[in-house]
Amino acid sequence: KKHFIKGGINRVILATDGDMNVGTSSKSELVGLVKEHAKSGVFLSVLGFGRGNLKDATMEAIADKGNGNYAYIDSVKEARKVLSDQFGGTLITIAKDVKLQVEFNPKTVAGYRLIGYENRLLAAQDFNDDKKDAGELGAGHNVSALYELVPVGVDVPDASVDALKYQKTTKLSEAAMKDELLTLKLRYKQPEGKRSKLVVHTLNIEGLKASASQSFRWASAVAAFGMLLRDSPHRGNTSWQTMIDLASEALGDDPLGHRMEMIVLAKEAKRLAALTP
Repeated sequence: KKHFIKGGINRVILATDGDMNVGTSSKSELVGLVKEHAKSGVFLSVLGFGRGNLKDATMEAIADKGNGNYAYIDSVKEARKVLSDQFGGTLITIAKDVKLQVEFNPKTVAGYRLIGYENRLLAAQDFNDDKKDAGELGAGHNVSALYELVPVGVDVPDASVDALKYQKTTKLSEAAMKDELLTLKLRYKQPEGKRSKLVVHTLNIEGLKASASQSFRWASAVAAFGMLLRDSPHRGNTSWQTMIDLASEALGDDPLGHRMEMIVLAKEAKRLAALTP
């Protein structure tokens, strides 16, 4: 606060193992403290160090509520990625409280599943509530959210929702009759703003591509990696080798070696999985 620069970058960078043992130490108290300071326009970046007693969940929670970001630094290479290669995305906030809401057209989509982001989900009514905290975007920062879709005419796996007693949901609106697949809504605030701005996009069915882009295939490989690591029941017939093959085929231009690093980790995970009963 003493060195606050109006219109500038005001950020605390906390390097820690997350084991807070002096002063405010409980997770709830720390989150409350950080939320209060975030209102003043001071953002927070948390860099995790160490192993063994690492309090990963605590560090992610306070970074989330501090309008900031969290990264675990396990090597000089990772430090260079976070603080040099991705400097803008890490330290320069261009939008805060960013929320995405997707509505699928029931004329074309029978079911859907968001892959990941379990700890980022908001209630539907929170989308328009500017008091609800959400994520931040840094300069040059990209966010990808993947959905698995089931088209109309195909059975939705594990669907077990009973029919409504007092309402009928079979009648579609006039908008649903159009050749639209989905409507995407985006809300965000300026870094020093209080009120959000709304952006709306629709995707028509003809906007779908027959073949996935290299970036999409890479993102799919990353999602498959996560599901395999968690032994997700939704992983389908994905195997370690098919995931590695997909990632290798979609490697593309990798000047900093970050993608190849993930493939090396996937191969190591495959080796360790074979040793686990």
